[in-house]
Amino acid sequence: MADISRLLTARWILPITSGPIRGGWIRCCGDEIVEVSASPPPPDAIDYGNVAILPGLVNAHTHLEFSDLAAPIGAPSISLPDWISLVIDERSQTDPETTSRSIAAGLRECHATGTCLIGDITTPPVDYPLQEDAPELVLFTEVLGLSEARSDERFAQALLHHQRYENSGWSPHAPYSTTVATINRCVGESANSHRPLAMHVAESPFERELLTDASGPMAEALKAIGVWRKGMFPWGADPVHRLIDMLAQSSRGLLIHGNDLQPDEIMRLAKHPNLTLVHCPRTHAFFGYPPHPINQCLSAGVPIALGTDSRASNPDLNLWREVQYLLNHRPDLPPAEVLRMATVNGADALMKRNFGRLERGCVAHLGMIQTEADSVERLYEDCASNAYQWLR
Repeated sequence: MADISRLLTARWILPITSGPIRGGWIRCCGDEIVEVSASPPPPDAIDYGNVAILPGLVNAHTHLEFSDLAAPIGAPSISLPDWISLVIDERSQTDPETTSRSIAAGLRECHATGTCLIGDITTPPVDYPLQEDAPELVLFTEVLGLSEARSDERFAQALLHHQRYENSGWSPHAPYSTTVATINRCVGESANSHRPLAMHVAESPFERELLTDASGPMAEALKAIGVWRKGMFPWGADPVHRLIDMLAQSSRGLLIHGNDLQPDEIMRLAKHPNLTLVHCPRTHAFFGYPPHPINQCLSAGVPIALGTDSRASNPDLNLWREVQYLLNHRPDLPPAEVLRMATVNGADALMKRNFGRLERGCVAHLGMIQTEADSVERLYEDCASNAYQWLR
């Protein structure tokens, strides 16, 4: 069965790494794309008619452990410190078996809505269930703690997790929850093992207030839960610059959210081509933040990928709805770039360059949307309104 060849054509083909093709064709052999052409399709091609064929979607950032939640935690526009307190309460009530079931539910939802590759933040020890047709996973092991003992325990668990799961990376959680020494330790392991690294960065103005002045609601939240350590904060001048330069020493770095990035920090980020910013549009909207500086990031040349965060801050894990949110709410963004964010850019950030594009040698995970568009502009309008589904 692996050698069966298929030849497919449709009204549009979107390779993503090049412009949309009107009436081209794709040849697949088993699970691999072997040819993509803009020429008239051969007579034996299977014609899918009025659809656009796209690659499978890439969710560059999520937390599958919260996939059993029916609704986000807290009310819309909740502050990040208050939300974190609620999340800690939620996590304290779970056990490994519940977490494993939640992960299984999240994998099913992601696959059902067109995602073929996921970057998941994982808190070991945890088991990832084997599922037929499940998306491929890159597991970022969460390391956090403002005490040496907590940091060492989490780091040791991460090392054990990497022995079990080959497709693993590092995730020093956030600058408000992880020591500088631990961040550098994770960065060093990433560089030495050629594994990617993901970290929540510039998530909220309260994070900046903590790092620059050791004050504000985030500082009070850390004190309230008993993890405040004297001398950990502030970080000194330009803490986000410092953090970007640290993460740039990793093999490949994903900076998650970046809601509060300032112009000078965006330019600093753009100097490091191995760093990708991951934007979670509907989570950003849930917290009621001002418009994300994603357009400035694009103008500066920063690679941007999309994620769903989790059901703790998002109504679902459907990455196509993140795409449609941007297409419908951010007219300043070129639609072709938004599609890259949901495919190519995420795959590259996760070090899986055979995903997220329709090119020879890439995996044949193919999706489609219905369209009768006669122009590229109309095609992108249909992307903003029509559902994504797997090509069967």
